[in-house]
Formats: sequence, C-alpha cells, structure tokens
Amino acid sequence: MKKNYALNLLPLLIFFSIFTSETFAQSFLEGRLKTTQDEPVAFANVILLSASDSTSVYKGVVSDEQGEFRFKEVEEKEYLLKVSFVGYENYQDKIDLSQNTQLEPIVMQEAASGLDEVTVNGRRPKITQSVDRITFEVENSSLSTANSFEILKRTPGVIVSQGQLLIKNRPATVYINDRKVYLTNQELQQLLEGYSGANVKSVEVITNPPAKYDAEGGAILNIVTSKNISIGYKGSVNASASYGEEPKYTVGTSQYYKTDWLNAFASYNYNSREDYKKDLGSITFYDADGNEESYWNNVFEKNTTTNSHSLNTILDFTLNEKNSLSLSANLLLTPEADSDIEGLTYITRPDAEAIYFYTTESRLENDRDNIMLNLSYKSQLDEKGTSLSAMANYIKYDDTQTQDLTTMYHPPYELEYNSFYTSANQETDIYTGQVDFSIPAGKIALETGLKYSGIDSRSGLDFYDADPNMIQQEYNENLSDELDYEENIYAAYFSLSRDWEKWSLKTGLRGEYADVQGISASMGAVNEQEYFELFPTFYLMYSPAEDHTYSMEYSRRISRPRFQSLNPYRYFINEDNYTEGNPNLKPGISNKIKFSYTYKSKLSFDLYWDRIDNSIATLPFQDNEQKTLRTVSDNMDFEQQYSLDISYYDYVTDWWYLYAYASFFYMQADFYALENNNRVVTNDVTSTYIMAQNYLTLSKDRTFSGEVMATYLPAYIAGSYQFDDPQYGVSVGLRKTFFNKRLTATLNVDDIFDSMNIPLSSRYLQQNNSFFAMPESRMFRVGLRYEFGNFKLRDNKRATDAEEGERLKEKALF
Repeated sequence: MKKNYALNLLPLLIFFSIFTSETFAQSFLEGRLKTTQDEPVAFANVILLSASDSTSVYKGVVSDEQGEFRFKEVEEKEYLLKVSFVGYENYQDKIDLSQNTQLEPIVMQEAASGLDEVTVNGRRPKITQSVDRITFEVENSSLSTANSFEILKRTPGVIVSQGQLLIKNRPATVYINDRKVYLTNQELQQLLEGYSGANVKSVEVITNPPAKYDAEGGAILNIVTSKNISIGYKGSVNASASYGEEPKYTVGTSQYYKTDWLNAFASYNYNSREDYKKDLGSITFYDADGNEESYWNNVFEKNTTTNSHSLNTILDFTLNEKNSLSLSANLLLTPEADSDIEGLTYITRPDAEAIYFYTTESRLENDRDNIMLNLSYKSQLDEKGTSLSAMANYIKYDDTQTQDLTTMYHPPYELEYNSFYTSANQETDIYTGQVDFSIPAGKIALETGLKYSGIDSRSGLDFYDADPNMIQQEYNENLSDELDYEENIYAAYFSLSRDWEKWSLKTGLRGEYADVQGISASMGAVNEQEYFELFPTFYLMYSPAEDHTYSMEYSRRISRPRFQSLNPYRYFINEDNYTEGNPNLKPGISNKIKFSYTYKSKLSFDLYWDRIDNSIATLPFQDNEQKTLRTVSDNMDFEQQYSLDISYYDYVTDWWYLYAYASFFYMQADFYALENNNRVVTNDVTSTYIMAQNYLTLSKDRTFSGEVMATYLPAYIAGSYQFDDPQYGVSVGLRKTFFNKRLTATLNVDDIFDSMNIPLSSRYLQQNNSFFAMPESRMFRVGLRYEFGNFKLRDNKRATDAEEGERLKEKALF
C-alpha cells in the first residue's frame, strides 16, 4: 500500500510556519482559584482594572469548573486584579505584567456573612464551542433528572437510529471520562439508561477526535461525570416500567459519599425485560440464465427474555493538593438472554404456483458477562500547569450461546424435518495502558503521550446434526471452527495548540503500529496484519466578533474490525438464512474535512466530506444455486458522503427550548458482489434528515416539563440496503417533580404513530432480497426516582431563597 506521508504532514507544516512567526508581542495572565479546603471556585468573576484608575475595567473573565482563569493578549503594564464570588470575601492584588505570568493559586476566604447553604436548582443547559469540540453542559440543569442515555439523545449533533447513536450520519463511539466503552449498542443503551443524569457534568461532542484519542473509530461522545458537590451522603432509588408488545422493568439505586479526600459513587440496576420482534423477509432466486425461478416469502417472530445486572462504581481519592487517584468499575452481567423463534416460509413460482412451505422453531440462549476495570492517576508537576496522567484499563468479555433449530417441511417436499444444534463461546480480554503529559510552554500548550492496547480473543462454534430419529446429535466438522485472535497496538502522539485574541489553532500527529493475527483451527492463519500508520489532525478557529465563529478541521482515522465480527459464530434464522463472522476483515482508512460557521453559539452550518476506504459493512448475499441467504461483515471498496448540516439550539421563550437539525447529504457505497465474481456495485442516495426537539416548561415553579421530538428521513442507505419507504417518528414525554424536587415522575411515549420501522431492500445484478424488521419501537414508559440525603452545598453559611440562587447561577459578568 502506498502512503503519501507528505500529504499527511501538510497540516503540521502549516502549523510550524505559523508558530515560528512573530506572534509574541503581548502577554497572558492566568491563575487558579481555590477554597481553604482546596476545592476549585468555579464561575467566579475575575476582572482586570487599570491601576491608575481602579474603577476602569480593562478585561473580565469567569473561572471555569476547575477554578482556572486566563486573560489572553494583555498589554504589559500595571493592573489591579479583583476576584468576587458570592459567599466569599473579595480578593484584590496589584499585578505588574511585563511577561507571560502564571499566578500562584489564589485562596478565597469565606465571608463572615456568607451563605450557609444554597439549594441547587435546575438551570438551563449550556453549549460552549472550543477549537476541537462542542461541550453540552448539563450539570444541575433541567436535564439532570433524565438518565444518561436520554441526555445523549438530547445532545446537539446526535442522532439515534435503530438504537444506534450517530454523529454526522456515522456511528459514534462513547467514552466515559475519556475511557472508551466496549459494549454493543444494546448493552450500551442498557448501561446508560441505568446511569442517572445527576452524575453527568457535560457531554463533549468531538466530531474529529484529536491526536490524544485512539485513531480508531469516528466521532466521539465523551461523558464527563460530575463530582459530588455536597459534603456527606446522598442517595437515590429508581424504578421504571415500559410496555410495547411485552413488559420491561428496571429497578435500581445510586449512592454517593463525599469527604475532603474521597468522592465515592456506586449504582446498581436490575433489568428484566421481554422483547418482541417480527420480521418479514422476501427473496427472489434466479436460475443459471438469470430468469426468476422462485419467490421465498417468510414471516418470523422472536420473543426474547432478558435478565441483567448492572453495577457501576467510581472512587476518586485526593491524595494531596497536586495528586489524585481514581478507581472505577462497570459490570454488566446478563445470565439470561433467551429467545424463542418461530418462522413460516412460503416458496412459490413466478406464476404464483405454490411449491411447498416449511415452518421453523428455534431456541437461542445467551449468557454474557462484561466487566470493565479502570485505574487512573493524575499529578500536577508544577505551578505552571504541567501535569502527568496515567491510566490502566482491563475488560473481560464472555459470551456463551447455544441454538437448537428444527425445520418441519410440508408436502410435496420429500423430507419431513431437519434439525441441528450449535454451541458457541467467546472469551475476550482487553488490556490498555496510557501515559499523557500536558506541558504549557508560554502561549503554546503541548500534549504528548504513549499508549498500548491489546486484545486476546478465543471463540469457537460446534455444529451438530441431528439423526433422523432425533435421538442423538452428530458432530459436523465442516461447519465447526475455532478462532484465536490477537491484536497489539502501540501508539505515540503529540499535539500543539495556541490561542490568540481571535484565533485558535490545534494540530497533532498520532502514530500507531498494529500487529494482528487470527488463527482458525480449520483454515490456519486467516488474518495476519502488521502495519504502521500516521494519523494527522488539524483544527483552526477564527472568531472575528463575539457572535461569529468560523472553523476548519481535517483528520485521518482508521476503523479496525471488532472481535465480535471476526469470530465464526453463526446465528440461524432458519437453515437457509444465517449470519456469520468474517475472520478476513481488514481495517478501513478514513479522511474527513469540515468547514463550519456558528452564530451566537446558537445557529451552526457544517459543510463536510468524508471517505472511508475498505469500510466495514454488514452485507447480505444470496446463493441462487443453493437457495441460501447469508449475512456477513465484509470490506467494501469505499463509502463517502458530502453533507451540509444546519443546527439551531436556543430558548425560543423562557419556557420553550428548541433544538432543530437538518442534514442535506449525498451518500455513496461501493461494495463487492461476492456472489457475482466480486464485481463492484454502487449504492447511493441523495436525501435529508430533519429533526426537531422541543423542551417545554409547563409550570411557573418549573417542576412540570414536557418534550416533543419529531424526525423525518425520506431515504437512506446502509451497505447494499436502501430504505423502501420514508421514515418518520414522533415521541412525547412529561416530567414532574415533587417534595422540593426529591421525587421525579416521568411519562414517555416513543414513536406514537408506530412509523419508525421501515422495510429495507438489496437489489442489484442477480441479488434481490428484502426484509422488514419490526421491533417494538412504539413504547409506553413510566418512571419514578426519589433522592434522599444531603443535596445542598455546605461550603457556605447563610441560607438564601431558591430564586436568588437561580439568579446567581444564571448571572453573567457582562
């Protein structure tokens, strides 16, 4: 494979040409605010006054969540620095600024007439934009009563389709506190639905992840958890019930405890659910001359019973002023995920003459465990902000699956029945370790680090044929296999950033060396790869005025096949229709360029192009001779999209918050027709996606709220599939709080018109198959959550009413 490294390094050449120019004419001033207990003082007013006239304001900023503040491009002269925050004594000091200055931490003293306690009321969610991401701040907002999955669904730029989180029409990778979550879409939703939104500080939408993050995957949704504000103990209990075709229940509890040196959190949720899904399928088989030979129409019904346990813990230790340690664990145990499947298949000739039909009964049983353990350490090395962080992560994933399938044939077919049994298992260990340095060098911020990640996966499938009398089973060696898969990735990166008065620039380079080996018991070495790739990133943001922001981004990334797609599992709908893994998958390489304009942090326009070579997709292929349909993960030639996205989010009135999103796009997927001599086939579409989310405050005391969400997608493609009908949906919800907001009740109805499920078809050459999956999209859900314990700030001393507390939190400096 030829690599054009000169092209990959072009953003870095641009960066160095800018950073070596004469741009150090003015100085900056930065510092950090803390309490006497070494807690950060967030959202304090920090202003610079002229030393000659102490009433003349030169500049003002607000400290961030870590208590840090920074003045950029400050003229070198004398100033009076003044800091004020409710409940604390005003601080002021004379500053003689003659060079870049990092102040010693400023300790804010509690006022003698300070606030005794301030009730934390819901405020408005806030959206901030930085050079490489958008941050959706929800801590103590009106969304804090929702669960984490509901918050992600409301995050600007996020689309939910078929249970999958999408950003810019591509699947998003979810991180929690910069740690990647290795879960399937269903498992991820289950985890986040049991994780209270009260634990979420913000959600970072990173469309082009910088060099610090793994080069693998697309956009990132990083959930940043909040620290427990109150000293002492608090907790909550929650319960919910949902009903579509079958009932679903969740009960759980969350516990918090905080001291001066420990911040502890633990939650447990038990989920018991029954899911019903109906599939309609159709296949047109062709003879050797390309003429239609027979039509196969089938109806399958699947009832699944699942019982699972979810346990999440976080322990944050403050070792001293400069060092902290964090331990976390996420356990998802699913001892039962069992499905009963019934099917009916009719086979007819083109003239509608019936040939025969058969029925299928299948029992599918799964037992899955997913355990994630993490250890993180962070140290501040000096007063200038140099820091070191280290992280170790371990994931254990086990899955045992059995399937028993029997097919009964009806005359005039000569056989009466066929039966087989499969037993599959997968054991996977994932190890990661990472060290990061953050080094401020004047006006330039430098980040660099190293990372190792390794995957060791062992999976296998045993296939047994039943004898005609169905008394015993015979092992079928030809359809059985085992796969040992090892993946080792070594990475190093560096990233540089700089802020001017109106410009922000960030660029980086990540290098990853991968050593991959897959060994099949029946075929030997089937997947051996060893490669080194460079992944540059480049971001430029220009803000000529407070209300206008322009930006440009470029990134190169990789999509590696996941171990779930490489194992030899076969899941059978019936003996002629099955899904299997592909141990020969190769990684895909993507390039993306995006141009953006944002007005008042409310209205955004994004114009972008991205292309993925060797992109991985799930493709169906029918064998017209053997009359079978197999669905397999395979590498396409490429897929690309051109898109213009327009989004708007703001309070239309004091009681109505609107988030509207429209994407106008062209998508193209070129894939290989495996059943037609690997010919390249193009599947493309020009379409739009429109979404509107409305959040309504329905009472003056803001304890009663509602939401209405509507989506419309006229056409879409996924691999070789195309939507046959437009997709649209409407969902509504209500939320009411009682007892000083300690009890929250919710009521939601998803997909009111039962219109989110639409048929898909794959038609090209001599391939003609379609399916209409109809899971329970229309869902009625009720939920209760009760919070108890200390929910007040205890760092201040005099009570004030809730209205004043709300006013103070909403107040801006200018």
